[in-house]
Amino acid sequence: MEENITIEFAGRPLTLSAGGLAKQADGSVLARYGDTVVLVTAVAEKQERDKDFLPLTVNYQEMSYAAGKFPGGFFKREGRPTTREILTSRLIDRPLRPLFPKNWRYETQVISTVLSADQDNDPGVLSLVGASCAVTISDIPHDGPFAGVRVGRIGGVFVANPTFPEMADSDIDIVVTATRDAIIMVEGEAHFVKGTDLIEAIEFGHQAMMPLIEMQEKLREKIGRPKRQIPVPQDLEEKKKEVRAIVEKDLIDSFGVKAKLRRYERQDAILNDLKARYSEEEAGIIAKVYEDVTRDLMREQLLSTGRRIDGRVTDEIRPISCVVGALPRTHGSAVFTRGETQALAVTTFGTSDDEQKIESLHEGETYKTFLLHYNFTPFSVGEVSMLRGPTRREIGHGNLAERALTPILPEREAFPYTIRIVSEILESNGSSSMATVCGGCLSLMDAGVPIKEPVAGIAMGLVKEGDRELILSDILGDEDHLGDMDFKIAGTREGVTAIQMDIKIKGISKDTMEKAVIQGQQGVGRILDIMTGTIPAPRENLSPYAPRIYTMTIKPDKIREVIGPGGKVIRSIIERTGVKIDIDDSGTVNIVSVDEESANAAIEIVKSIVKEVEVGAVYEGKVRRVLDAGVIVELGPNLDGFCHVSQLDDKFVKKASDVVREGDDITVKVIGVEDNGRVKLSRKAVLKDQRGQH
Repeated sequence: MEENITIEFAGRPLTLSAGGLAKQADGSVLARYGDTVVLVTAVAEKQERDKDFLPLTVNYQEMSYAAGKFPGGFFKREGRPTTREILTSRLIDRPLRPLFPKNWRYETQVISTVLSADQDNDPGVLSLVGASCAVTISDIPHDGPFAGVRVGRIGGVFVANPTFPEMADSDIDIVVTATRDAIIMVEGEAHFVKGTDLIEAIEFGHQAMMPLIEMQEKLREKIGRPKRQIPVPQDLEEKKKEVRAIVEKDLIDSFGVKAKLRRYERQDAILNDLKARYSEEEAGIIAKVYEDVTRDLMREQLLSTGRRIDGRVTDEIRPISCVVGALPRTHGSAVFTRGETQALAVTTFGTSDDEQKIESLHEGETYKTFLLHYNFTPFSVGEVSMLRGPTRREIGHGNLAERALTPILPEREAFPYTIRIVSEILESNGSSSMATVCGGCLSLMDAGVPIKEPVAGIAMGLVKEGDRELILSDILGDEDHLGDMDFKIAGTREGVTAIQMDIKIKGISKDTMEKAVIQGQQGVGRILDIMTGTIPAPRENLSPYAPRIYTMTIKPDKIREVIGPGGKVIRSIIERTGVKIDIDDSGTVNIVSVDEESANAAIEIVKSIVKEVEVGAVYEGKVRRVLDAGVIVELGPNLDGFCHVSQLDDKFVKKASDVVREGDDITVKVIGVEDNGRVKLSRKAVLKDQRGQH
């Protein structure tokens, strides 16, 4: 039986329906917001998998028909997921994951399909609510429901789920996900916003989503299925005590080994010695117990001493080194090293031809002029693996860094380049995405990009046991893995530009989040001190290997003249000068060249084409055609004038050919412009002027 619940949310109707579609899924919800409709399903296998992790897969897919479009490409059907689909899949996955039981080992898949898309409402945020609801009404064990809202700030006022057009005027764009009691995920960007303002935005989002949680609770009461009974996990407390007594001293000693790989070798040796004490049948349980004991001991050490694995105090940042201009033939480069995390960032300049075309359901066809690509190499963690295309993680980390850097870029009109940054992670021990932010900023400055302000990023962590908690600055990989929070914050001295927070426990309080933001901003300030000590400002000049873009503006009605019939004129300019020319509909002309002399030559040609002919102006022209009545004189590219035979000389001239020949250079004066645009010239007037001067 189908059940529907509809509420008014942020001025538009929002409906959750269940029981009508996809009834063989464990949970199925049709979510509608305005004219945007998504179908979200949740299915879990009936047989448990032999895995030591949560086997969850989330897929978000946008169907072209949802916006009345055909898919692009040769095959005219949806293919591999787009970047937006991958990022939205991650957005749904991250709040879902921590709310599953820790011993849930059943392959689980959540699929969100966009069936209808209007131009106002975000199907991604709607899918968050739909995913939670699908799992909530299913028989899959889960500690939801949760909800998600996008929060904007327009004219100083917080807005829940602003429309796409409204977001153009917002200085905050974050997605907040939470249960009724606690925040579980935050992600988004901001335009140099104070940390305290972000906390208010998050709190606003949490309160705003309560009706969405209530909807799911009501739907669960009406149509929800009893949750599956899963096996009670084996009680390993006695075994943990036994193992702890054996390894405690050696493990605590291993925490003092600062180098990650050496520490791992030490801990692997402890585990191997431990396994040797037990039978092969117990090896799997012993390995699990050992991991739990390691986690417990590390957290206890932190909470009791305030000292971390590498000896730092809670708010201390690892040693940082910055190198700029590391690569001689690139347009800009930097190596940013923080502890055992190292990013090589390279900036490349391109033109409008290098813009990335983006097709989306709500925006249609758009173009990106700033691209950031993050590559996580296997050797960065001392491993061997196949080199394939970018993973979801790489795409997500690259997007976060791109968001952090975008607000500091100059306006397109002032710096008309397409910019690409590639971040190669050469070493990794936590916070490689934030190293990408720092390295990316340094490479932009090395490339001579006139950025508004330098930007840096830091990853914050949390260890919480009951009422005791520690907030950690610049977390290591182990502190991320064994801790309770991964909170990345990037910004300038003026404010935050990007934020991403994932919680591994049931949620955190507003107070804890506020402390993390303040401590994170303090860390960002210290990192910026080191970065600007290396390069205090962008270089004044671009690399000699970078293209130069020279911009000029012409009247839109002159564009046709510069292009010429069939592109004849503009091709001629390109062939003569070797430059590249791009003209947009507004009349902005971008001339691209690595040679200043060639660019100036092209500029002068364009100026001569669009130059308004003034009566009285004198031109050096070339006779293009000789007629009985006079001659046609080329004054410039695509600009001719006519000199009547009577105006060729101050003496009587019977035929024009008696005075000039085709190809001759002559000096003429403009004596008139007819209504049809025909330019009247006189050589006689120039001769008279010359004689008068003598």
